[in-house]
Amino acid sequence: MTAAGTHPSVVSAPDGYRPCVGIVLRCSAGVFAGERRGCPGAWQMPQGGIDLGESVREAALRELREETSVPSDAVKVVEETADWFSYDFPSEIQATRWGGRFRGQAQKWVLMEFLGAEDLIDLATDEPEFDAWQWMSPGALVAAIVDFKRQTYVEVFDALGLG
Repeated sequence: MTAAGTHPSVVSAPDGYRPCVGIVLRCSAGVFAGERRGCPGAWQMPQGGIDLGESVREAALRELREETSVPSDAVKVVEETADWFSYDFPSEIQATRWGGRFRGQAQKWVLMEFLGAEDLIDLATDEPEFDAWQWMSPGALVAAIVDFKRQTYVEVFDALGLG
């Protein structure tokens, strides 16, 4: 793990995988889970691509804001995983996303403590990702994630001491 506030200047994912970040936003009630827009019952944590020249931490704070409206001053970055966590897309997704260039996604995960009031969370963003949200236990979220991401979630929660 890297200490909060430190990050590499160059982000390079394993070959064949889209470089991404994932955000574990936690509070005393659990971890943030969003129900994917148009996919009832498909719950996940915020995640997204890392832009060219962006650090993992910068990408995580941007993705959190873009998907939940939560500003960076309402969170405390606790830690960032040192390792990449990868998953392969099912063939029907791989063929249609990003022109088939990626076999899946490789993610660095950032654990953040939510310090704000829940009314800061607003899913009506410029490009909405989620239809609903709730706080869930890590175990409940692992059970609710789509199959092809499940093992990644188990590994991430274990790596962050939340499993």
